[in-house]
Amino acid sequence: MLKFISWNVNGLRAVVGKGFKEIFTDLNADFFCLQETKLQEGQIDLSFDGYTSYWNYAEKKGYSGTAIFTRHKPQAVTYGIGIDNHDLEGRVITLEMEDFFLVTAYTPNSQDGLKRLDYRMSWENDFRNYLLQLDQKKPVILCGDLNVAHKEIDLKNPKNNRMNPGFTDQEREQFTTLLDAGFTDSYRHFYPDTEGAYSWWSYRFQARAKNAGWRIDYFVVSNRLCQRMQNASILNEIFGSDHCPVELILK
Repeated sequence: MLKFISWNVNGLRAVVGKGFKEIFTDLNADFFCLQETKLQEGQIDLSFDGYTSYWNYAEKKGYSGTAIFTRHKPQAVTYGIGIDNHDLEGRVITLEMEDFFLVTAYTPNSQDGLKRLDYRMSWENDFRNYLLQLDQKKPVILCGDLNVAHKEIDLKNPKNNRMNPGFTDQEREQFTTLLDAGFTDSYRHFYPDTEGAYSWWSYRFQARAKNAGWRIDYFVVSNRLCQRMQNASILNEIFGSDHCPVELILK
């Protein structure tokens, strides 16, 4: 059995001060993926017995960034997706394992006023092509903050948020296109009709206390891995960030 965790920590140094080490140890994962670490190299000394860590940093300080802690030695590690204008923000790490690729990603937010929606569309197309190239070699496990609520069931207030960042028709269609290309949303595979299942809540308006959230953190797997999936969970009892961790268990 393999246990995967993905968590947008919204600043790793901050969450280390809120019990991250204990949470990490308690979850006891084989692979622990982080997004929005908001670090430069050398700004944190964080290690765990039995784990190796891999880090991708943004050029811009205090912004974006990803990391993976793993108990299992990868055959290869890749940072970014091989396209210069996408690879300056530390958004992707890929581990090639014996029988799958693990990709953690922090998808660019379209931003207020959809200022970055055009860039987001180019990212989506290039990132999907990257995943499909991997998928030709081995099945893929993609995890991370994908910055989209796919369906109306995936956020508390869909009508009020239509065409807001993360719930534009264009972003939702891109997620559908990814699934149609041979991938499965692991949580909805197990829980297609579960409402109120969210992974991110605004810090404003007591959103988390009211569970007025969005499901924007995912494990998306190649269809041929579906038979190996044992469960997918949203760990909404874990605090420390405006996101909570999500989990995938493989046989």
